[in-house]
Order: sequence, then C-alpha cells, then structure tokens
Amino acid sequence: MNNMNSFENVISVAENCSCAVKRDALLSEYTTFRTGGKSKAVITVKDVDSAVKVLESCKDNGVRVLIIGNGSNLLVSDSGFDGIVLRLTGSMNKIRYLGDGVIECQAGATLASLCKTALEYSLTGLEFAYGIPGTVGGAVYMNGGAYGGEMKDVLLSAEHIRLSDLKRGEFNKDELSLSYRHSAYSDGGYLILGARLKLNEGKKEEIRSKMNDFLQRRNDKQPLDLPSAGSVFKRPEGNFAGALIEQCGLKGYTIGGAQVSEKHAGFIVNIGGATTSDILSLIKYIQKTVKDETGVFLEPEVKYIEG
Repeated sequence: MNNMNSFENVISVAENCSCAVKRDALLSEYTTFRTGGKSKAVITVKDVDSAVKVLESCKDNGVRVLIIGNGSNLLVSDSGFDGIVLRLTGSMNKIRYLGDGVIECQAGATLASLCKTALEYSLTGLEFAYGIPGTVGGAVYMNGGAYGGEMKDVLLSAEHIRLSDLKRGEFNKDELSLSYRHSAYSDGGYLILGARLKLNEGKKEEIRSKMNDFLQRRNDKQPLDLPSAGSVFKRPEGNFAGALIEQCGLKGYTIGGAQVSEKHAGFIVNIGGATTSDILSLIKYIQKTVKDETGVFLEPEVKYIEG
C-alpha cells in the first residue's frame, strides 16, 4: 500500500503536464462491462512526453500503474485498483496516411476512426475491425480480430515504451509474435504508443459495403444494447465458445446482475447492477459446466485486474 504522498507526487506531475486527472475514479466508468471499484486517479495522458513523465513518477514513487484504452476487454476488481490508471483513449489518437497503403496511428485512436480513415483513402484489409469497440493499442495488444481477419494480417510494426527502463522501442511484424489473441505485449511490461499498418488499394464502395455488412452482422447477432466485453472466451480449436455454451443450455443463466446473453451465448452481459464478482462467478460456472458436459475447457479472453 502506497502512502498518499506517493500518489500526490504522481498526480502533481500529471497536472503539470496538462493531463486530465480524475481522482478517486470509479473504474466502472472506464470499462465496457461497467464494473470495477475505484483507483486513486485516472490520468488521461496528453502525448508521449507526458506519458513518459507520469510513468517515471510512478516508478520513482513506487506507484502501481494500469494502462487502459477503451476498457473493452477488462474486468477490474470490485475493490478497485490501488494505483494510477493511465488512459490513452481521447488522446494520443492521431492517424496519418503515409502513402503506398501505409497508415500510421497512435494507440489511443479508436478502431472505428482507423477504419474510416482506411475507407477515405480506398484502402482494404481492415474492414473486419469496423464495429470492434476498442483502440488500436488494445487491438495490437491482443491481436484483435473478427470475421476471418486479424491485426496480424495488416500490422507492419508497433512502437512502445518498455516499462522496466522507460526506453522507447519498436517491434517489427516478426518480433510482435502475433498469434490468436496474443502478441509480444500480452504478458505486460510495455506501453504501446502506436502502430503502422499496410493495406491494399481497393474500391471505396466495395470497402464501405463490407464494413456496413460486418457492422450489420454485429448488430443482428450481438447484444450491443447491454454492457459487455464482447466475446468472453477464446475460440476453442475446432469449435465456437458460444455454440458450446448454448449446447449446455446456459443461455440466460444468471448470477447476480451478470447473465449469459440470450442473444449470443458467447457474451456475458450486465443486466443491471452486476459486480465483477458476479461476472467472475459466472465465468467459472460456464467453464465447469462446459468442461463437464463437452470435455472442452474454455479459456477467458477478458483480462482480470486485481486490486
């Protein structure tokens, strides 16, 4: 447990860098599940320099730091997070087209804005990401994907700060170690700053049509009207998590305010007043039931953050 002076030192640095600071912030306001307790502060960094200064201060003061984007794949403890949350969404969101199919984007940019930029320049290859409610940083971190496409199909490189020594660096495509819902960043230890993507020339109307088709499919099949974190489990080899969960008769199964979606069994939704504990209990119940009845262990895709 840090003393308050440690936190105040970090917050003072953030404010001097003109970062937005919210003290005693409820993390339920920053996660798409709408659960999670308080952190000492949520700091929305202004740029790379301010991010480095805040991280340096956290390191000097022994303050834990949690880096988030859109909070779309996180489950934060009901007891909160005893540290500082560093948030990129709403800042560090610049996107530039460099020519020859290459787009450079900062980690805080939303996938929606990135897809729209690709459309603007008639570039194809990123349509699968349209409608995924996350940031570029989050998508790189977990090699996000949908509808047969993944970030590994388009990524050229990613830039980062290594948290152990705060050195800036870059991983090329091979160094990113991209596989299903995994990257070189997945085990932590880095702040992702941005990425470069290589897309192909296409026809604008065909790209627009494919983007709208994927978005419509999401609207039709996914419970977008309730708080969730998207697909809760990774896809088991040769099968689909949602299909196995439905096969076990778990659609609509509820613990507290957490429910297996009646629209798509691969989703857990917050039907009102859910806690992180409710969601974790439901995840464990699903895992046990599916394992007992099908022999398949479902591995969570969401990341749990302890207090």
